[in-house]
Amino acid sequence: MPTDVKIPTLGESITSGILAAWHVKNGDYVETGQPLYDLETDKITSEGAAEVSGTIQLQAEEGDEVEIGSVVAVIDESASKPAADQGGTPVTEAEETSGEEEPASSGQHPASVRRLAEESGIEPESVSGTGKGGRVTKGDMLQAIEGGKSAQPESSPEFPAAPAAASRTSRTKMSPLRRTIAKRLVEAQQTTAMLTTFNEVDMSAVMNYRKLHQEAFVKRHGVKLGFMSFFVKAAVHALKQVPAINAQVDGDEIVTNNYYDIGVAVSTPKGLMVPVVRDCETKSFATIEQDIIGYANKAKEGKITIEDLQGGVFTISNGGIFGSMLSTPILNTPQSGILGMHTIQERPMAVNGEVVIRPMMYLALSYDHRLVDGREAVTFLVAMKQAIEDPARLLFEI
Repeated sequence: MPTDVKIPTLGESITSGILAAWHVKNGDYVETGQPLYDLETDKITSEGAAEVSGTIQLQAEEGDEVEIGSVVAVIDESASKPAADQGGTPVTEAEETSGEEEPASSGQHPASVRRLAEESGIEPESVSGTGKGGRVTKGDMLQAIEGGKSAQPESSPEFPAAPAAASRTSRTKMSPLRRTIAKRLVEAQQTTAMLTTFNEVDMSAVMNYRKLHQEAFVKRHGVKLGFMSFFVKAAVHALKQVPAINAQVDGDEIVTNNYYDIGVAVSTPKGLMVPVVRDCETKSFATIEQDIIGYANKAKEGKITIEDLQGGVFTISNGGIFGSMLSTPILNTPQSGILGMHTIQERPMAVNGEVVIRPMMYLALSYDHRLVDGREAVTFLVAMKQAIEDPARLLFEI
């Protein structure tokens, strides 16, 4: 009995997507729950899985634009599992990571390894496999990609690394996500009165707290105490003092938000995404760090959902991890404010009449001047500065 493989509904605003990759071949026997394809939309990249077991016949090719609800394959449930596979189980992602893949020498690699190879430009044959018989696992590929980031600029399917004998130019089609990013950035410039103001913050206190409590924090919570949790909590603290930045323009009305869902910008090979950490005013530092790490992992694996990206009232973007010293971040509309963090640099500072060396960071607040005045923007940044330089203020809410 044939069963159609249809593109599922992913969100009210999503009507189509690009069939980015098939994880199976025409005529393969697939198991229920086995990943079949990657679908790239203007907001997220999602993975489609088999709802039944059987032999699959593909009806769409990689790179095709497919509408929501369209049939991209058919699974014949009446087909028997091949004899060679009887008694076995489908290779899962966890098993791939633990080493249950084809040997690298055979030239056959699991779909996840092939996909990472295509996205990163790293050949699996160049990676040392830790799986059985020297097989290359998904974990090996991820480690190789992470290790290569510090040695060379990050590439993506849209901006691949140039080959040794490159032509003067090359052309690649914009992905739906990149098109949407471009559209939203232009809209932000055209529909808001965006202005940016700056301040600087001494990171000594936060760095000392992290050094003093890092070991106990990791032992207790299983995650590292990072900078971002301090900045998220400080942003909530500042938003409470300056509610205008926690508001947005809707036509001729002002919508004031009385909750604190903070978007944290995450860079992925396919573009910038801003998953939202919910209810930050009630969460601990540990919970915020766990949420951020969870989103970062989902982004790397292409598993960010529409729900993860919706509902933020304010955004924090950390360009400092790429070495940015100063920037003017663009608003994530309809939000009225975005905070840009930058790299930490030791600089000579005048403190109590003496010159001392301190780890300093520039902060940039871009805001919608239709709603937020300069006085409020400066007040917000001063509140951020005070909270970061004296984190006890967050405890006592002063």
